[in-house]
Order: sequence, then structure tokens, then C-alpha cells
Amino acid sequence: MNASPLQPAQAQNTVQSQEGAVLYGGITNRRVTVRDLAKAKQHGERWAMLTAYDALTAGVFDEAGIPVLLVGDSAGNCHLGYETTVPVTMDQMVMLSAAVVRGTKRALVVADLPFGSYQESSAQAMHNAARLLKEAGVQAVKLEGGERSARSIELLVEAGIPVMAHIGLTPQSVHAFGGYPVQGRGDEAAHRLLRDAKAVQQAGAFAVVLEAVPADLAAQVTEQLAIPTVGIGAGVGTDAQVLVWTDFAGMTAGRVPKFVKQYADLRTVLGGAAREFAADVASGAFPAAEHSFS
Repeated sequence: MNASPLQPAQAQNTVQSQEGAVLYGGITNRRVTVRDLAKAKQHGERWAMLTAYDALTAGVFDEAGIPVLLVGDSAGNCHLGYETTVPVTMDQMVMLSAAVVRGTKRALVVADLPFGSYQESSAQAMHNAARLLKEAGVQAVKLEGGERSARSIELLVEAGIPVMAHIGLTPQSVHAFGGYPVQGRGDEAAHRLLRDAKAVQQAGAFAVVLEAVPADLAAQVTEQLAIPTVGIGAGVGTDAQVLVWTDFAGMTAGRVPKFVKQYADLRTVLGGAAREFAADVASGAFPAAEHSFS
């Protein structure tokens, strides 16, 4: 809804002037790496991650300096027309991820392993993660689950595949959860989430997403982990923040989650442009002479 008070150039200068900045000010000629994210954690540098599903949008975010782009299975909801992320396939993730890689030069590109592509066995996780690196060219993968996914994370990391973990509200488990409830409320649930966080760190994950977690618990997890935490609906105490780009840019119809801040209203802008185009065609105003060949 309310746009940032800074203009793009001002915002860039503000970000790049941060003392000791690793991600925004220090890298101009190569892709961001997982080592850069580890250094940012050490320096107390917060960073932003956005989803992307195509080369054009990814290129815009890359040029804006977003250091990490997630090719999320959220594409199922906001691009492919599914009600949940569950139907998204490996072939779809490979195609979308390859487009994002082609559209970027600097961002670290992380791709989701979709539902059913890693839960069966560690060998299945290895096969499909390798597809995303070999066929799509991503630099890392993300999978959901804490202790239950630790062995698969360990195997992938041993094979040289960087893994971002995802705990708290895990959208692929929507049917088990019965919706999208906040996770980690109450002592038992909080202890379980902290165990999950420590398990994925021990397994070798380079970062962990905390989704729909009480802010104080997310801050506690962040303090206790050596790897970066990425919050989405987890308060300000995490090391990084991620949003689905169609939510943050105002493309999503209807209500958006409480944790979303809309930085633009692209749905209104695009709708207005489409209506203006249709009116010009109906009236004969388009194409005008300057749009025609002689």
C-alpha cells in the first residue's frame, strides 16, 4: 500500500553506505555466494530475498541489488493457477528456475524442491536437487522440514549442494496443518521448532527460513544459530526477510497475509493500462501513424 519514502537512487545509496556491507556494497562483478551470506551474519548485515519465476522479473530484482532470489514453489499459487503449492512438479521448477538464472548476473538463485521430490528418500532428494543444479543452473536448493529432513540435507551438503532449510509453517504440509496457522506457539511447539532449527544447522544447511513464527521465538532462534535466518511472518529479529514478489508488488488479488507490506500497486497499474489499450483499439486511436509502417 504505502510506497517506500526513498526514491530508488536514494535507497541504493543508503544501502551501499552501510558500514561493512558485504552483500549490497561489496559485490559487483560476480554472483553472491553462501559464504557471503555467512559473512553478512557475522557482520550483522541484514538482507532481502524475493521470489522470482521468470527472466524479466528476476532481471529487475537483480539490477535492484536483491542479493538472493528464490524460485519458490509458490509459483503454483501466483503464476500457475493452483490453490496450493502441492501440484507443482519438478519439470515446472526446472523450467522456471532456468529462466531466473538466465535473467540474472549477481543474485544467488535458490530453487525449491517441490512436494514429492525429496520426501521419499535421500536418494530421491539427491536426484532432484542435482537436476536443479545441472539443468537449471541454480546455485542452491531449498526444502521444507526440520529434523525429518536433516538426513537429506546432510546428504546433499556432502555432495556439494548448498541447502536452505525451511521450518515453521511449511506450505507443502497445508493439508496436514489444515490451513496456514502460526507455528511455535506454546512451550512445546517452541521447543520443537528450536530443535528443528538446530537439526538443519547441524545437517549443514547454510540458512533457514522461519515462516509464520512468533517474533520473539524467531529472534531467539536467530540468536542461537550460527547460520542466517530468513523470516517471513517472523518479525524483525531475523537476519533476512523474504516476500513473494506478487504480494509485495501488489499483484495479488484479494487479501494478502498479515506479514506482507505492499510496496507498489501493479495490479491497478496493469489493469488501467489494459483498459486504456482496449479503449484506444475500439476508438481507432491505436495504432496511430507513429505506430505504423509506410
